[in-house]
Amino acid sequence: MLLQIPDLLTPDEVRQARQALVGAPWADGRDSAGPQAATVKNNEQLPHDCAPATFIRQLVLRALDRHPLFLTAALPKKIFTPRINRYGGDTPCYGAHVDNAIRFRADTGERVRTDVSCTVFLADPADYDGGELLVQDTYGARGVKLPAGHAVLYPGTSIHEVTPVTRGHRLACFFWVESMVRSDEQRRLLFDLDMAIMKLREKHGETAEAVALTGTYHNLLRMWADT
Repeated sequence: MLLQIPDLLTPDEVRQARQALVGAPWADGRDSAGPQAATVKNNEQLPHDCAPATFIRQLVLRALDRHPLFLTAALPKKIFTPRINRYGGDTPCYGAHVDNAIRFRADTGERVRTDVSCTVFLADPADYDGGELLVQDTYGARGVKLPAGHAVLYPGTSIHEVTPVTRGHRLACFFWVESMVRSDEQRRLLFDLDMAIMKLREKHGETAEAVALTGTYHNLLRMWADT
């Protein structure tokens, strides 16, 4: 499931994030890539423990906690530490690749399965040319280039790439989610059911049918979830 999440960050949070990036210590993005991905990765990334990365990471994690669409779509169990990257100039792109299935947090020793990938855009589309996130699915490649503060979720199993930035800089925060429900198909069914229940409640109130469907949702979640 590829899902856009509008306004994950508020305009003020985007402004704060952009301000934090002024003079940031960008480094070679290949340092965090696996062997295959490193051959096609050509971008910059902030060191994990630098002040701008820490500040923006906290902004994004707080935003995730308060956003119901993210919670119902990703059903997060663990979130791998968000990181910040930049595309443009001599480091403009990231070729087609698949993310590592497991990410390792050196600070805690925790391993996180990458069921869901997320990109939070920090630069507006007018700030740069190119830089689309292309995600391949059964219907072909789908391009994503969203306003600053918006996010996109997509399956971690997807082949994806970032097309060359030919003007300006593309700034983003990215991370992975280990979901309570490993299967993308099952997460999609739960998401669609949850959205339909919410619309029924808005239209008809707390009917017996809405209660029954809510029970079905939670019984499916109980069957499929790993906590």
